[in-house]
Amino acid sequence: MDISEQKAIIEAILFAAGKEVEIEKFMSVLELSRKEIELILGQMRLEYQEKNHGIEIIKVNNCYQMATKKELFDYIYPLFDNRAKPNLSSAAMETLSIIAYNPKITRAEIDNIRGVSTDGVLYKLQEYNLIEDAGKMDAPGRPTMYRVTNEFLKTFGLTSLDDLPELPKIKEEMPEQLEIENLDNEKVEKEDTEKQEENNNDNQNNENNKLEEE
Repeated sequence: MDISEQKAIIEAILFAAGKEVEIEKFMSVLELSRKEIELILGQMRLEYQEKNHGIEIIKVNNCYQMATKKELFDYIYPLFDNRAKPNLSSAAMETLSIIAYNPKITRAEIDNIRGVSTDGVLYKLQEYNLIEDAGKMDAPGRPTMYRVTNEFLKTFGLTSLDDLPELPKIKEEMPEQLEIENLDNEKVEKEDTEKQEENNNDNQNNENNKLEEE
């Protein structure tokens, strides 16, 4: 079987599935290794990136899916999707970010970070299929843990959570900031000492002048 036939089979599977397909399924059907399948899919993804194609192959974690290109969304959405577009509030986005950066986090932990209750927000995010149940924590009460879904990755154009931007390294910057502040404080203290010495010298000179006049 040549590579063009292998590509045709993969394309047919992706089209027929209409959803994410795990790489292991391609390996099973084509009897190829993971590396060989990833190489073929990589070539296909580049081919679909050509401007004359309206569809593309996206990667979501360990899966691949055939999808329409993002720039054509406005033309397709009114025809085939009658659902309301996700309207995420700032609270929902904040909660979603916390879960994305902290997989398997509980509601209590999210509440502690945000300082407010997130019950309603979590329900809305689940309704939009952006987060899901990640099991129970091995702790008293067995609280539910949450994680983001593949739908979250697709919505925000991510291949995996590794694509998330790095958070600011505040803790590493604090010592430098403290050092700068200490230097500034020492400088101020030094200037105050010098001024005090100048004042003392002036007072001493004035007293000496008075004694000479007497």
